[in-house]
Amino acid sequence: MMARFNAILKTAILAGSALSLAGCAASSARTASIADAGPTKGQLELAKLTEGMVAGEPQRCISTFGNRALRIVDETALVYDSGQTVYVNMTQNPRSLDDDDILVIRKFGGTQLCRLDQVTTADRLGGFFTGAVFLTDFVPYTKPG
Repeated sequence: MMARFNAILKTAILAGSALSLAGCAASSARTASIADAGPTKGQLELAKLTEGMVAGEPQRCISTFGNRALRIVDETALVYDSGQTVYVNMTQNPRSLDDDDILVIRKFGGTQLCRLDQVTTADRLGGFFTGAVFLTDFVPYTKPG
């Protein structure tokens, strides 16, 4: 009786291992197909905006004096161009960024935009709320030399 139980247990363990390996292979195939899809339109746009530039130390706040536009790069990041430096904020959920939306910003730091400021998005045509944006640190990109 005990020998039969051990045989059934071994068969169950082997079957479970085979199913587990099959699941891992399927998961790897899905991950590979996503990776093979290549960069998104927004990622390509961001790469073009920062081409030839060097990333600096991330910053919690940036000066927005001069009021240049903070813009959305679709499903990728928020970008603030101050002239000499391009600041990139990847946000906590970049996939929710839609370049058809507009940004509504409530600053708590005067002329600075900080990672704790409230940022929401609104539909460009209807003006209705479309989402919340949770900022991360701003990474400055500058031209070398």
